[in-house]
Amino acid sequence: MIAPVPTHFQIARLRLSLAISLVSVCAACTAGPLAQPTGTPSPTKAPVPSQTPTPSWTPPPTPTRVRTPPALPAPYETSRLNPLDRPVGYISETCQYLRMKWDPDNAAPGTIVIPIMFHAIPAIQTSDPNEITQYQFERMIADLKGQGFEAITVSELSDFLETNARIPMRSFVMILDDRRPGTAFTTFLPVLDANNWRMSLAWPIGYGDDTTDRKPATFVESDPSSGTYPNLWAQIERYYESGRFEVESHGYYHNLPMTDDSTDGYLRQELEQSMAELTAHFGRRPVAIIWPGGGFARRPVEFARAAGYRVGFTINPRGPLMFNWIPQAEERDPMRPIYLPEGPAGDPLLTLPRYWPSQVSSELDNIRLMGKEAAAHAEANKATELAYYEIVCAATHGPLPAQ
Repeated sequence: MIAPVPTHFQIARLRLSLAISLVSVCAACTAGPLAQPTGTPSPTKAPVPSQTPTPSWTPPPTPTRVRTPPALPAPYETSRLNPLDRPVGYISETCQYLRMKWDPDNAAPGTIVIPIMFHAIPAIQTSDPNEITQYQFERMIADLKGQGFEAITVSELSDFLETNARIPMRSFVMILDDRRPGTAFTTFLPVLDANNWRMSLAWPIGYGDDTTDRKPATFVESDPSSGTYPNLWAQIERYYESGRFEVESHGYYHNLPMTDDSTDGYLRQELEQSMAELTAHFGRRPVAIIWPGGGFARRPVEFARAAGYRVGFTINPRGPLMFNWIPQAEERDPMRPIYLPEGPAGDPLLTLPRYWPSQVSSELDNIRLMGKEAAAHAEANKATELAYYEIVCAATHGPLPAQ
């Protein structure tokens, strides 16, 4: 039996079915073997591990510039002193010295002091070539004032030498040696009152019947009360009340100079007992030992330092004083054999020079010029010293106040 021939309609339906089948097959092929049936949840995707961030680049710190301090200048020296007398310093710590030197509240560089010793000042004449008469004393005071000098006390001098405390740019210190209440009252007190000055008395205690409490008061013609004082202590205490005098130690027994051969007991008597007596009578502890007879040595100086004296005075007229600048000698001078060398004693502040009054007027120009030269030397080196202080000292000692 002959199969019926498909009609055009049947052929068309067959072709459509084949096409649909091919489309389904191709879709399945495209999905691939990992394709999941619809409605089945996809497995959790593993987290991608985080990467360590690359640090940002930081420039290295700029290295600190190391500043080299300048070399410090040599101290002021002068040919105006005797060739065997040289200025020495006594402050070993450089930063401390520079701070005190350049503090604008302190004494200016070139500030200079003349220590002067006095003994008797007779009205008309004297047999001692180192001493002066009343007329010469008045001329000396006029010369000092004419050159712009002002009187200060030993206490003020001590502050200046130790810390550069401010004092008049040109100063002098008057020290009247020994127990001379009549000279203090008659010669000095009128000058002190007229100029609003003060001075220092170098007072020995005395020994035996000559002690100050046993010694009778001195008759002073210009003091109506001089006949009423029971003893010398009462008289000098009364003059002390004027406010014009400081009293410093001139030893106890006084007549035997202190040396390296002196016993410990003698040194304590001269230094410690005299200090105790003066403190008890005047309510003020003396700051200076005026070496009796000009005698001193290393052991007496060490005892004086231990006893609490701040300064000491010789009879050596080596020159004026400036801050951290004391004229001294290391050896005896054959031309001036009575002046003991200060260097071996080892303490410039306790072996300060003093002028004899007969030398002052003739030395004033020389002294004044030393002050001017020292001031000019300091100014010429100021920038160097300030730079050194800023680099080396400021971190530990603090910056200097504004100049």
